[in-house]
Amino acid sequence: MSDLANLPGPAVRARLATEKNVWLCTVRPDGSAHVTPVWFVYEAARWWIGADHSAVKVRNIQAEPRVSLALEDGRSPVVAEGDVSLIRDRFPSEVVTAFEEKYGWDVTVPDRPGGMRVLLEVRVRRWLLAGTAQ
Repeated sequence: MSDLANLPGPAVRARLATEKNVWLCTVRPDGSAHVTPVWFVYEAARWWIGADHSAVKVRNIQAEPRVSLALEDGRSPVVAEGDVSLIRDRFPSEVVTAFEEKYGWDVTVPDRPGGMRVLLEVRVRRWLLAGTAQ
């Protein structure tokens, strides 16, 4: 089932619009988990995460595009499992605007001289809400 047919309800969408951090879990080449907090926006039924092109998470995703995402509040869990596409150019303008509005941050600007930005576009395969797979 695709994420478009399995959208979260209004309460979860409200949290996705306001919460600042999500924990992103990628898979290292040795099979171990790499977990890191990241800024995100949820736009057009996708999670979007900005990253430096040389980040560990990006290297992991290039080899294994399956990820998990978890909002920080463990009392009311919101976890998503999905597949990532790396966007290297032509970032969607609505996503760039959403990052600017949420964080006051231009997601297209490199973190360091000579760096390059990428967007992680996560399409949800499965939502796990309050401990129940949906």
